[in-house]
Amino acid sequence: MNEFGRCLQELDAKAAAALWPTVFPGSPVPNETGVLTFLHHARTQSESMPFRLRAYSHSWLCERGLPSGLPDILKPKAERIYPRVVEAVGVSVKAMSEASIPVAKAIEQAMSDAVADAYASGNRDPEFVRARMQEARARVMRS
Repeated sequence: MNEFGRCLQELDAKAAAALWPTVFPGSPVPNETGVLTFLHHARTQSESMPFRLRAYSHSWLCERGLPSGLPDILKPKAERIYPRVVEAVGVSVKAMSEASIPVAKAIEQAMSDAVADAYASGNRDPEFVRARMQEARARVMRS
């Protein structure tokens, strides 16, 4: 195996960046993140690469919203090996009577906004999100 092939298999972005001018003469060397992304994409396309490595790179690219070069026929198998983690928050409010429906909708909206604010600030800790939801609920109930 040549040195660039080793970098591809081991995802050695620093060494791959150093080899870039030799492997791709005249092409500008991307930053380390760009090289790593290139290596992952190349791994998904390489038929000589062990499947578990191709599947991992497919997962890595998909998590970041980047295109994968893995053939469509192999994607279900790869996603069984490395399933995607999906986060979700449930908001449920019960209206006790017809008259309380507007209040229930206001509580639901306030709680949903609290979740959106927490996620926008980068804090996805379940206890933090739950506390913000309860604060929003209490705020609407007081008004």
